[in-house]
Amino acid sequence: SCRRTSSSLRYLNSNSIAIMVSVTLPDLDYAYNALEPYISGQINEIHHKKHHQTYVNGYNAAIASLTDAEAAGDVLKVIELQQAIKFHGGGYRNHNIFWKSLAPVSQGGGKFPTGPLADAVEKEYGTFDQLISLTNSKLASIQGSGWAWIVKNKDNGSIEVVTTANQDTVGPELIPLIAIDAWEHAYYLQYQNVKADYFKAIWHVINWAEAEKRYTA
Repeated sequence: SCRRTSSSLRYLNSNSIAIMVSVTLPDLDYAYNALEPYISGQINEIHHKKHHQTYVNGYNAAIASLTDAEAAGDVLKVIELQQAIKFHGGGYRNHNIFWKSLAPVSQGGGKFPTGPLADAVEKEYGTFDQLISLTNSKLASIQGSGWAWIVKNKDNGSIEVVTTANQDTVGPELIPLIAIDAWEHAYYLQYQNVKADYFKAIWHVINWAEAEKRYTA
């Protein structure tokens, strides 16, 4: 029995070593009001300084507690902390990708790329408008909170649209190209309950140049 407990703890340790690093809130590449009129400066400031910061704080607190639990050999506490690490770590990572998925119109936001990503989109979907329409349909289908993603499948190179619930991240076989936050805090102050208008507006500030970099990396 003791041997099994020790083995379990070593197993959990081996899986948590890679995440035992605290994180900090990243700076944005643009001013909070730079995405107006499509996303207000007030929303971006609260979203970044409050919501994103909460995930940073929650993740750091969880991994600090995990360190203590592992040092104490408290296997049950280690297991209990996995959900907090997944939620706050996912929120931290998802928002990092979200901010990079956006750019002011003056910096190319909303402008479709013309390189390999454009070729792939045209081959698989016909036009970017078709891809956007599919993504908006997926966004509208999210029940509660979650994310929509345009991703590249590592296995076959195809471009896919997927959704994740809450702060779940996309699987390791998928490379995120574009992340769209469908949580209410991303739009409610400006669009209230008409989230479909937010889903339409955000494409004016999507950073397709960043998506192209991720696609060809």
